[in-house]
Amino acid sequence: MKWTTALGLAQAAAAVTVGARLARGRRRRPPLAPVHHVTGAVSVVVPARNEELRIAPCLSVALADPAVAEVIVVDDESTDATARVAAGLGAKVVRAEPLPPGWVGKQWALRQGLAAAGGQVIVTLDADARPRPGLFGALVAALDEFDLVSAGPRFVCDGTAEQALHASFLATLVYRFGPIGPACPPSPRRALANGQCMAFRRAPMLEADAFSRVRGHMTDDVALARTLAADGWRTALLDAGDLLHVDMHESFGEVWREWGRSLPLADVTGPAWKAADLSVVWLTTALPVLRLLTGRPTRLDLGLLAMRLLLTCALRGSYVRPGPGLALSPLLDLATAVRLTQGTLRPVRTWRGRTYPRLTSGARPAPPDRSAGR
Repeated sequence: MKWTTALGLAQAAAAVTVGARLARGRRRRPPLAPVHHVTGAVSVVVPARNEELRIAPCLSVALADPAVAEVIVVDDESTDATARVAAGLGAKVVRAEPLPPGWVGKQWALRQGLAAAGGQVIVTLDADARPRPGLFGALVAALDEFDLVSAGPRFVCDGTAEQALHASFLATLVYRFGPIGPACPPSPRRALANGQCMAFRRAPMLEADAFSRVRGHMTDDVALARTLAADGWRTALLDAGDLLHVDMHESFGEVWREWGRSLPLADVTGPAWKAADLSVVWLTTALPVLRLLTGRPTRLDLGLLAMRLLLTCALRGSYVRPGPGLALSPLLDLATAVRLTQGTLRPVRTWRGRTYPRLTSGARPAPPDRSAGR
């Protein structure tokens, strides 16, 4: 009896926490609007490793945008035709140097792309990003207020099962951190970023040498945002769904394997916050589904399920083609909680054919190397 009472109190506390986070959505910033009048101010840097089948749509739009002065593709030891495709489209191809010990490939590629870029503003894009006209100008305008901006995209999911799992994963981010684009920035330790599209000014980033400081992190984007926010940078993850689409994964299995690998944020989150985040997910999403399936939901469970369904409606705007997978996504919340727990307790350090050693210094960033970029 005492155990069930304690569980009920913990679930109620988690429900209040999630409700407060969701309420921030009423005060979040409006989505980024296209800006077309910027000319030649941006260098776009695309780190790429074996991306010949996905990179062309990303580069084509960037190369055609009047705000973009150059597009640099850093070819990270690809074994396919990535470099040839990029060069054929008109991008400048930089061959990455061999990966040094202690570095993750993406950070190493971005550091070299930053060094090669000539623009005052740098926008980094993943090869699966699909920018739309006006994105780069909007990011330049956002840098008048912030020092580091990342763009929250609209996702492409091709099947019902893939979208259901993706939406279930996405819901855990909202439950843990609230909607993107908050009116008040979070504390540095809770800052978020989307590494598929980031913007910053070149000179301060060279001075901070932040890519070097997060060189060993698998969750490189969040590590970068939290490192710079701790330095006093103004960071923001802003809604750019009208200006950026992303086709992240090809199947249900790839969402489970790859997004489930990074979504726990295991190498950038301290033990106490990991436990708190997992507790919120289990108590407010997985437990109500489990009790519903066993025919024993409490009133609080039913309230949490209703809140989850309302979030499902709100998430429609996060997808290019919202479909029945969104409505089915709560049924996968129990499996999602299992995957997040697995990814937290046994983080994977393998990506694109490379296996990286575990971090030896936790999530703390290294101090800046003031000689970098000189």
